Amino acid sequence: MLPDLSHFKPHISPEQVETCKKRFQSVVDSYKHGSDIENIVLKETHTKRVYQEIIFLGTELGLGEKQLCLAQITALFHDIGRFEQYARYQTFMDRQSENHAILGVKALKKLKGLNFLEKSLKSLVFRIILYHNRAVLPPKETPICLFFSKLLRDADKLDIWRVVTDYYCQKDRGRNKTIELDLPDIPGISKTVSKCLMNQTIVDINQISSLNDLKLLQIGWIFDLNFRPAFKAVQSRRYLEMIFEALPPSKEIRLISNMVFAYLEKQNLNNEHATVKP
Repeated sequence: MLPDLSHFKPHISPEQVETCKKRFQSVVDSYKHGSDIENIVLKETHTKRVYQEIIFLGTELGLGEKQLCLAQITALFHDIGRFEQYARYQTFMDRQSENHAILGVKALKKLKGLNFLEKSLKSLVFRIILYHNRAVLPPKETPICLFFSKLLRDADKLDIWRVVTDYYCQKDRGRNKTIELDLPDIPGISKTVSKCLMNQTIVDINQISSLNDLKLLQIGWIFDLNFRPAFKAVQSRRYLEMIFEALPPSKEIRLISNMVFAYLEKQNLNNEHATVKP
C-alpha cells in the first residue's frame, strides 16, 4: 500500500539538486587518477542511471516536484562511499572491506554536502542511504523514510540488473572480478540458494559460493522489489530472462524459472493504478 504524502513537502528545490550533482561529480573526479579508473567510472555511470531510474519511478508513482527532488538527492549520494571504498581496498565487496553505505554517510558529513537541508531532512537522507543496501529494512521507521528507502532500493536494483545483464550477454568477454565478486565459475548451484528462491526469499550474499549462485541471488532480488513500475520495467527489459539464459540448463533451474515468472506476472497484475497522493 502506497502512503499518503500530501502533507510531506520537503524544502528542496531543483536548483539545490543541480548543486548536489556538481558536488557528486567533484567527488568522483577526485578519484579518477592512475591507470585503474574503469571501476570508478562503472560506479559513476551506475549512480547517474540510478538517478534516472528514480525519476522514472517517482514520476510513474505521481510524486510532486519537491518529493522527487528528495528522491533524486538520495540517488545521487547513495553510493558515494563506493569511491573511497575502492580507493582504499580495491574492492566493492563490503564483507572484504567496509559497509559502503556507512562510508557514504561519513563522506557526506565530512564534505558537509547536505548542510543546506534542515536537520530533520538531512537525517532522513542519511537514513535512506544507510538502509539502501541492507538485507531487510528496519520495521520501526517512519512511513516516509520506508517509502523513499524502497524507492531508492528499486531504482538501484533496476540499474544493477542492467549492469549484470549487459555483462552476461557479452560474447567473448574477459572476466571482470568486480562484477563477478571474484567467485569461481563452477558447475551447479548451492542447495541453500535454490531453497531460498523456491521459498520466494532473497538470498544472503554470505550463502553464495559460485558465479551461478550470484546469478540466482540477483534473480532473487525480485522478491524485494516494491513498486509496480519497477516490476513492469523488469518484465519489459527482460532482465530475469537474460540472467536465466546465462545459467546452465537443469531441471532445478527450470523449476525456479517457472516460479519466478509466475511471481512476476502476479505482481504486475496487482495495484494496476496505484499512485501516491502528492
